[in-house]
Amino acid sequence: MKPHPTETGRSLDWRPKILDRYILRAYLSTFFFVCIIFSLIAIAVDFSEKLDDMLEREATWSEIIWDYYINFVPYINGLLWPLFALISVIFFTSRLANRSEFIAMIGNGVNFYRLLVPYLVGGGILSTLLWSAGNYWIPNGNKKRVRFENTYIWKNNFESRMDNIHMNLSTEEEIFLKNFSVVDSSGRGFTLVRYEGQKMKSKLSAVLIKPMPGQPGRWELRNWELRTFDGLDERLQTGERKDTAMGFLPQDFIRRDNLRETMTSPELRRFIEEERRRGNNPAKEFEVERFRRTSEAYSILVLTLIGVAVASRKVRGGIGIQLFIGVALAGLYIVLTKFAATFAIQGGLPPLLGVWVPNLFFTAIALYMLYKAPK
Repeated sequence: MKPHPTETGRSLDWRPKILDRYILRAYLSTFFFVCIIFSLIAIAVDFSEKLDDMLEREATWSEIIWDYYINFVPYINGLLWPLFALISVIFFTSRLANRSEFIAMIGNGVNFYRLLVPYLVGGGILSTLLWSAGNYWIPNGNKKRVRFENTYIWKNNFESRMDNIHMNLSTEEEIFLKNFSVVDSSGRGFTLVRYEGQKMKSKLSAVLIKPMPGQPGRWELRNWELRTFDGLDERLQTGERKDTAMGFLPQDFIRRDNLRETMTSPELRRFIEEERRRGNNPAKEFEVERFRRTSEAYSILVLTLIGVAVASRKVRGGIGIQLFIGVALAGLYIVLTKFAATFAIQGGLPPLLGVWVPNLFFTAIALYMLYKAPK
């Protein structure tokens, strides 16, 4: 009679492979089921809130479906995938624990940490998908979604640049603007300085500038004065009104609140570099957005490990208690993430550090919980 593999001391190589497929299939199937359910709920809630605005501003059903909701679903899922991963892991892992399947696996010689491999593989697949989507696919879809929102839902979700604007138009030209109004596209306290090498050649100032209707790049200057310099000689010209071409447009001083959502990561990097080239400090919201996309993809792995640590323990009361603990931890994670991002935008915390502090903190929590998990 042929001896049983365990009697010969040989490891059962087939067992981890079967368990890997079993856990990975359960993870991904549960995850996408949760995505579908929450997506339907999100569409229903969003549709009920915005239907009046859509109908009032005469949006067509084709635009509502193909421009908005087809792109709304990836957008909302991109925000919630880390939470969906946590819920999915807790849901199916707690079922394994309550049916004593974890005890059976470990009792048959499978190491607890070896069981984490399919979880990490599943989390890695989802993290890669979210990273790719967040950096490229979702922003491209957001171009249509945001255009629809700006047309039919939000009319005034724009903000002007900060007051006391400084912008380099080229290596030889720079402008200063005390403030810019998004209401009538007018600027006050305007100065244009031109250089030749290291020497100032002219300085054009105006109390008020306004764009010329139907003439892109042309501006009307009011109460202006022009100083030109030739060595030690200075010449002064003044006037009440002057029309002239400029190397900037009103949109250079205006941006929508949701502009950063429509930029792919290469576009976002180019935008930040262009702002710096012009001598501006790019809004920290754009830098935070750039780092957030990678950080959220990584958070799927962290929340996956936390889910395993929470749900692998067999407890009285069933899945409800474990889901409550998991959702509470996810809520704490979201609060900490928002707090750190706000502090990075409005405080002195560097954007990269502000985005990654919550992940580093919860990575330590996940490793500690796994260390303390029953084995």
